[in-house]
Amino acid sequence: MKRFHLKPILLGAGLGILLLSGTALASPTLQAGSHGHDVLVLQQKLQKIGYNVGGADGIYGQGTERAVAEFQRDNKIRITGIVNNSTWRALLKAKKRPWGSDAKPPVKVKPSTTPSVNTGGTWAPSRELAPNNVPILPRSKVQSLIFTAKKYMGTPYVFGGSTPKAFDCSGYLQYIFRENGIEIPRTADEQYKLGRRTASARELVPGDLVFFTTYEPGASHCGLYLGQGDFIHASSSKGVRVDNLSNGYWAPKYLGGKHIVK
Repeated sequence: MKRFHLKPILLGAGLGILLLSGTALASPTLQAGSHGHDVLVLQQKLQKIGYNVGGADGIYGQGTERAVAEFQRDNKIRITGIVNNSTWRALLKAKKRPWGSDAKPPVKVKPSTTPSVNTGGTWAPSRELAPNNVPILPRSKVQSLIFTAKKYMGTPYVFGGSTPKAFDCSGYLQYIFRENGIEIPRTADEQYKLGRRTASARELVPGDLVFFTTYEPGASHCGLYLGQGDFIHASSSKGVRVDNLSNGYWAPKYLGGKHIVK
């Protein structure tokens, strides 16, 4: 596992963002359907610099998505409506938006009641997001999910990656679940809300999720449990691979499992 020099950076109302080796921000990826403190800080920052989010309520709805898209347009960032590393970087140094003759018309973002999927510049509503605190994975789909997961063995790790070109841990899980017809949240902390908490690794079954505390408190890394203590995940050092929960690196970082198989 590579070691990085970590430098804390604060955005808006105290959101901690880590700068890895002075190049890549380990910031949360936010999109339609996200919710919580990070979304609230994003909304407050957008409001402060002159973008209308329709109310700072900690819920990433259509107003926030549209404001993000407008901010991306104004700052010559690819317009996706999703807050990724480049958008966070621009927000860190953003100044108040000009108005009057210098202001541009609003960006039209296709409205959706479910999280949006960016498909090469076009917008399309995704499936309904899986509910929290209940099993979501039919037992009949477990082997298909594991087969899909293993297809991407060796895929390199890139923070923010969510395609077979490169994955981060939560982007990898979201992708393989989506290929099996299940829409789960984008970030590890949101994925940790799925399913039922397991008291020990012995209670896990293949297809469940496992979580670890790495660069920040709480669930900051995740993987798919395969059985016999093994799990598959997108490792930041070696890409998609299989490790064991008893591994000397992962064992002390193990936060817990979530039982999602029904």
